[in-house]
Amino acid sequence: MVDTETFVPDAVEEIEAEIGDANAVIALSGGVDSSVAAALAYEAIGDRLTPVYVDTGLMRKGETDQIRETFDYMESLRIVDAKDRFLEALAGVTDPEQKRSVIGEQFIREFEREATDADADYLVQGTIYPDRIESEGGIKSHHNVGGLPDVVDFEGIVEPVRDLYKDEVREVARHLGLDEIVAERMPFPGPGLAVRVIGEVTEEKLAVARHACHVVEEELEEYEPWQALAAVIGKATGVKGDNRVHGWVVSVRSVESRDGMTARAQEIDWETLQRIQSRITGQNDNVARVVYDVTHKPPATIEYE
Repeated sequence: MVDTETFVPDAVEEIEAEIGDANAVIALSGGVDSSVAAALAYEAIGDRLTPVYVDTGLMRKGETDQIRETFDYMESLRIVDAKDRFLEALAGVTDPEQKRSVIGEQFIREFEREATDADADYLVQGTIYPDRIESEGGIKSHHNVGGLPDVVDFEGIVEPVRDLYKDEVREVARHLGLDEIVAERMPFPGPGLAVRVIGEVTEEKLAVARHACHVVEEELEEYEPWQALAAVIGKATGVKGDNRVHGWVVSVRSVESRDGMTARAQEIDWETLQRIQSRITGQNDNVARVVYDVTHKPPATIEYE
């Protein structure tokens, strides 16, 4: 485990040395990784840091409102509405790696635009060790690692938690006194719901995934999963009322893990699973069926893409 007593001052010193007297923007998502990176960077350079939250249209239900409420103490917080730009860039894209590449490039372009307004030369990110391992090992590209474009208009990218696992980042968050809603928050992928939609990203599939993920997180809270999610994985025949429908198939996933490098599918009782499927199919006319994923990591990854 990380020694927070030495890690925090060392990380602050490293950020100070790397950024110097320049300004920086921090890619703030509201998750624990970027929140810890923001807290460390703020301690290092103070008001020369501009936190930027990009609403990609790929976020969880109520995410933007939650960000605005949680980080309202940051007077320089910028919330960027980029939904149309992200969805336009993703139109027609079906390959998982290409999706990540498109999202990574679009993220960078958004932050370059904000950095110009803030006269910032550096970008701070909450990249953690598993992100780097999976990208460098070819398992999947993370939007903030392997998904970055070759040409980036920043003097440098600063990653203060790049050598930490998720559980270690949480330890640092607790040491820094971050709110529990941030420190203990369930992981959410940087590319957002785009990796919980198999194939092309459409507003219809995003709406289904967003609602289903909300249901799953609510219903499985008592199981205290490391991560719980729902994904739109295809279409199948179903019956709604007296009508035959060809609707979406939603896969539910809930895993236990320590650091995300390996994970075990949780055993969920039948009554809970039936309640989940009833809510998802009952509240989405275009969902034909719900399945539960029992695959561990390995051989599967936690997310679907």
